[in-house]
Amino acid sequence: MTPLTAAEFAAQVPVSRETLDRLTLYTELLGKWTRKINLVAPQSMADVWRRHILDSAQLFRLLPRETGTLVDLGSGAGLPGLVLAILGVPDVHLVESDLRKAAFLQEAARQTGTKITIHAKRIEAAPAIQADIVTARALARLAILLEHAQKFLKPSGACYFLKGALLADELTEARESWHMEVSEFPSLSDASGVIVKLESIVRERQ
Repeated sequence: MTPLTAAEFAAQVPVSRETLDRLTLYTELLGKWTRKINLVAPQSMADVWRRHILDSAQLFRLLPRETGTLVDLGSGAGLPGLVLAILGVPDVHLVESDLRKAAFLQEAARQTGTKITIHAKRIEAAPAIQADIVTARALARLAILLEHAQKFLKPSGACYFLKGALLADELTEARESWHMEVSEFPSLSDASGVIVKLESIVRERQ
C-alpha cells in the first residue's frame, strides 16, 4: 500500500492549513524521538499519516460537538489524545506513566502550541477527572479498559476505543462484568480495525 500523504490525509479529515502544519510538525517530532525512545514501531513511520495520524484523527468526527473534557489512557506518544487536542478538543488529559514518553508529550505540546494536561503516573494514581470522553489505543482488552475508565467517566460520558479483529471476543468477555450500549464504526486507516463506542456503562453486581 502506498503511504498516505499529508494532503491525502487532509482530504479525508478536513483541517485548516495551520492545523495540518501542526500535525506535520508532530510527525517530525515523533520520528525524531522514536529513534531514541521507541515511541511507536519504527517501521510504522514509513506510513505515519495513515498508521498514526489518520488512525487517531478519525475519532474526532465521531465525538459529540459538546465534548469538553477528554481523558486518554496510556497515551504513549499522544495517540490519539494529543492529535485530538491539536484538532480542537478543548480540555485533553493524557495519562502516561513512562517519564520519557511524558517528556515527549510535553515537548510535542510545546512545539505544536497545543494546550494539554499531562499526568505522568499510572492510571490508578491519576486524579479522578470527570470526563465526557475516555479514549485508548492499543492499551488493553476491553474488560480492563472499562476498569480503568470508570473513575474518569461522567455518567453521561462515553468511551471510544480503537480495536482490531478480536473485538467480538473482547465484548463477550466485557459483558460478563458490564452492561453497556455498543456502537461500532469501521476504521478509516485499517481494514481490520474497528472503533468501538461504549456508553451507558454499568457494572454488573457481583
